[in-house]
Amino acid sequence: MFRIIPDTNINFIGVRRVAFVVSLGLVALGALGFIQIVTGSANLGIDFSGGVMLTGWFERPVSIEELRAALSTEFPDAEITRVTDFEEENAFIIKTKGPQTEAEAKEMAAGIKTVIEGQIKDNPFNTAGGQENIIGPAVGESLRKDAQKAVLLSLLGIILYIWLRFDFRSGIAATVATFHDVLAVIGIFYILNLEFDSLIVTALLTLAGYSLTDTVVVYDRIRENLKKFRTKGEFTSSVNKSINEVLSRTFNTSITVLFVVGTLFFFGGEVLRNFALALILGVLVGTYSSIFVASPIVVEWEARSPKRFK
Repeated sequence: MFRIIPDTNINFIGVRRVAFVVSLGLVALGALGFIQIVTGSANLGIDFSGGVMLTGWFERPVSIEELRAALSTEFPDAEITRVTDFEEENAFIIKTKGPQTEAEAKEMAAGIKTVIEGQIKDNPFNTAGGQENIIGPAVGESLRKDAQKAVLLSLLGIILYIWLRFDFRSGIAATVATFHDVLAVIGIFYILNLEFDSLIVTALLTLAGYSLTDTVVVYDRIRENLKKFRTKGEFTSSVNKSINEVLSRTFNTSITVLFVVGTLFFFGGEVLRNFALALILGVLVGTYSSIFVASPIVVEWEARSPKRFK
């Protein structure tokens, strides 16, 4: 049978110390980004910060520069994005943040329309059939806290699942790898100043499950090989052998998923672009962590406190 990745004998475990340094950098960056999200200092979407998002279109072509100039006096912080996948041409998404109450948010939405119509003459900005999302800051804060709880509870569930299926240290190692993946994506988004919204939280939970699945496959193969290699001192070699044996499966799965999320990134439109990017980063980081984080942690633990898999 044809295999894209032939049988390999790469010493993945041998470079674990270098991988740990890289991973610590990603985790530190992600931790910084997470702190900024919790404190509300990051680039939060209106889901979490509160604000207004209008989707509408003009009857005749308008440039982003012209629309930004029209809003610059009254709404200088408005984010404007051209939408190419909307049913109408000349469509834009306009986002603003910061209203203190829902009433103020509604007033801001009406104000945006009024300013546009006043500055861009004889070219109405239509929102009927589009979207007009208004979220007060209290709701945004509640959504942000709920999102944090969802991520943390999912990680606790991972510890319990892996603990019951393998052993406690494997659960800890798998959870560390999952934390690593989530924080790495958060860190990259923070550095790129990309917006965090409810779709990104969905992507983070999705990639946590993806990372866990890949790690379980490796752990299953390690457990099978440990039945064959019971000689003292062969734990590391059996783990390395296991990673090499599932490398082809890992590569094929990752490439298949990347084809799908890559299609979303390039052709899914502006609304799904950051979501797809988070998934792309998650697949890449998740594949890396299942090889260079989850299994090497178990190897380090074994070296310090020998105890075979159940």
